[in-house]
Amino acid sequence: MRRRQFIRLLGGTLAAQAVPANAQEPVRVRTVGALMGFANDADAKARTEAFEKGLESEGWSLGPNLRIEYRYAEGDSARMQALAKELVELKPDCILAQSTPVTDALMRATRIIPIVFVAVSDPIGSGFVASMARPGGNITGFTVLHASIAGKYLEMLKEMVPQLARVAIMYNPSSVPDAGKFFFASVHRVRDEVEDPAHHRGSALSVPDRKCRQESWQRIWKRTGCRAG
Repeated sequence: MRRRQFIRLLGGTLAAQAVPANAQEPVRVRTVGALMGFANDADAKARTEAFEKGLESEGWSLGPNLRIEYRYAEGDSARMQALAKELVELKPDCILAQSTPVTDALMRATRIIPIVFVAVSDPIGSGFVASMARPGGNITGFTVLHASIAGKYLEMLKEMVPQLARVAIMYNPSSVPDAGKFFFASVHRVRDEVEDPAHHRGSALSVPDRKCRQESWQRIWKRTGCRAG
């Protein structure tokens, strides 16, 4: 996703509701709600500063014509739902949604207020938009991945480990609700090519998928000795 494209999209959403230049009404301060899936830490501060600077370059400045209401869910789904409802009750002009779970929470909270999402892997499969070209409804935004890249990962693994025979794919259904439909088509295509004698001398590759919830990820990290982040 290109940051300038995103800023222009959000700025355009605000501009679409702005008072015409020839109107006699005073300038109204527009309100943007921003629901983030992560915690309010130093990294979040850097992101919000870049976000505000981008909006300023498009003519939207904090104070004169813009107010931003930030909320941070800290990865907590229950908190996410509560904050989504809280933001909607403020009746902002539009809402920035960061991540798939956040967008899902906001979609459940409103079908009227414009929502612009970022860091969403499968907006079509998740039910946020009808298509990328014509999203429809009150939600639009940018996706961070293309489905075909999942198959590329498998190709790279096979190149690095030619004797590779089994690959497990694990994902969190709460963050990628329709992961199977989105990613696995390209993965299965690559698997079929690997098993094709014309391509890889008949080597077999099993690709099971496993849905892992949050508590499962914690156990996996503990067993492997890895630390998240």
